[in-house]
Amino acid sequence: MTETTAASPAESLFDRHRDRLEAAVAACASREYYSAFDESPSPRVYGESAAAEGKAAFEAWLGGAFPLDTPGAEGTVATERSPYGFDLEVAYPRAVDIDALMSAARAGMRAWRDAGPDGRTGVCLEILSQLHTRIFELAGAVQHTSGQAFVMAFQAGGAHALDRAVEAIAYAWTEMSRTPATALWEKPGRGEPLRMEKTFTVVPRGVALVIGCNTFPTWNSWPGLFASLVTGNAVVVKPHPAAVLPLAITVQVCREVLVAAGFDPDLVTLAAEDPDDHLAATLAVRPEVRLVDFTGGNAFGDWLEANARQAVVFTEKAGVNTVVLDSTSDFAAMCQNLAFSFSLYSGQMCTAPQNVYVPAAGIATEDGVRTPAEVGAGIGAALDRLLGDDARAVELLGGIVNDDVLERLDAAHRRGEVLVASRTVTHPSYAEATVRTPALVRLTAADAGVYEAECFGPVAYLIETAGTDESVALFRDTVQRHGAMTAAVYSTSEGVVGQVREAALDAGVALSENLLGGVFVNQSAAYSDFHGTGANPAANSSYTDGAYVAPRFRVVQSRRHV
Repeated sequence: MTETTAASPAESLFDRHRDRLEAAVAACASREYYSAFDESPSPRVYGESAAAEGKAAFEAWLGGAFPLDTPGAEGTVATERSPYGFDLEVAYPRAVDIDALMSAARAGMRAWRDAGPDGRTGVCLEILSQLHTRIFELAGAVQHTSGQAFVMAFQAGGAHALDRAVEAIAYAWTEMSRTPATALWEKPGRGEPLRMEKTFTVVPRGVALVIGCNTFPTWNSWPGLFASLVTGNAVVVKPHPAAVLPLAITVQVCREVLVAAGFDPDLVTLAAEDPDDHLAATLAVRPEVRLVDFTGGNAFGDWLEANARQAVVFTEKAGVNTVVLDSTSDFAAMCQNLAFSFSLYSGQMCTAPQNVYVPAAGIATEDGVRTPAEVGAGIGAALDRLLGDDARAVELLGGIVNDDVLERLDAAHRRGEVLVASRTVTHPSYAEATVRTPALVRLTAADAGVYEAECFGPVAYLIETAGTDESVALFRDTVQRHGAMTAAVYSTSEGVVGQVREAALDAGVALSENLLGGVFVNQSAAYSDFHGTGANPAANSSYTDGAYVAPRFRVVQSRRHV
């Protein structure tokens, strides 16, 4: 009678989620549409009670202590205020003893390494499956820390973030599986060949540090978190002090699934801080930290790249996203598409367009030439249609995430001719919410001191140039020197589109061409669109490609004669 070895919990989880993994791997290879999680919060999809239960789960955290253990913690911190006008008052363990935190993080890494690529992949996919069961709760947490409107928080902070995480896992599994676990090596020779058996083991780099951002706490953190975890590394999650709850829930689920699968929960820990602690800088240069993922401003991103020399550092920083206007076959649709892109989450997106170059002589349209002033008026009219009703506007704009955005908005009104002024919107459900519509400011090519810097928030510049050739030259030069996450062109000329396409390749930035329908320049689809290229100063890596995951592990071999 033959004995069969029972599958480990991790192996069982891999079998459970194999179909999702294989579908994601196939989608990454084909770049065709795929989504593992439904983006609609409709009761028809998630059930009649899901929204109410998720809202209640989110609200249950308010004003209490979050039940999470952090090794080396002392006391608690409560640092979050909703952009909709109230304090969350959730208390988290305050990370103080970094030696204890690092020691705990490393303790379970050997067993996690020995689980192998399949075992770790199964556990990570189970974590995402469990996070999906809490998607409405997560949406509430994202909404009231980032200021995103609820539907956007559900989609970008929930379903799309889950897809980006699965994508990272799929790429990592593919890279880890590229080398066989064992091989028989034979070299022919006189007489018997030389024979060796060789073993190849995926080993982690060390402790990974994920530094969260305020605006997209899950979407920007989960790819790095799961790319590091699935490749065998322990992960310390350091959330932005204003957006802790979404990542606290994330870490809670990670730890629960790790324990259920027989692993050390301290493989994933939350390092919450008071803003004055400057914990990210302390953690980033620890010798145990070998991987750092960061989304945020240039100053700290540049500091990490220069100072965290013991680690591989993945950064997404600021850039100046550009639109080149030359001509269009549908002026109204172009204006509507741009207006939506400016308005979505009040422009508080690393992909939102900022600089719109337009020839001083105007652009050709189906109704004749439109001057820069008429282009501004067209965009203004489109903004009025989108945002004229406050109740509708808030569902697109969301809330302003912090006072820095308001200061930049106020300053922008003084830097040129205001074609469309920002206005204050009253939220029908949250009277204390801070909501603003986008401003459109007219500049000239000579105002480089203004438009070459990112003005993060609801501000766009309509920049007059001598012609399309100058617009393209400014686009190429500005992105090469200052970076960008996105670019767009509107032209009915194949020659001009080709010219801008070449400039985008030179500058290393993703390009959208003549978007007139339901796709917008600031949207990025998992498994198909690369988010960032790593080829310009705005980001040194891309969500998600092989280069994003492969540096997170190494293959170590052993060999022996047969």
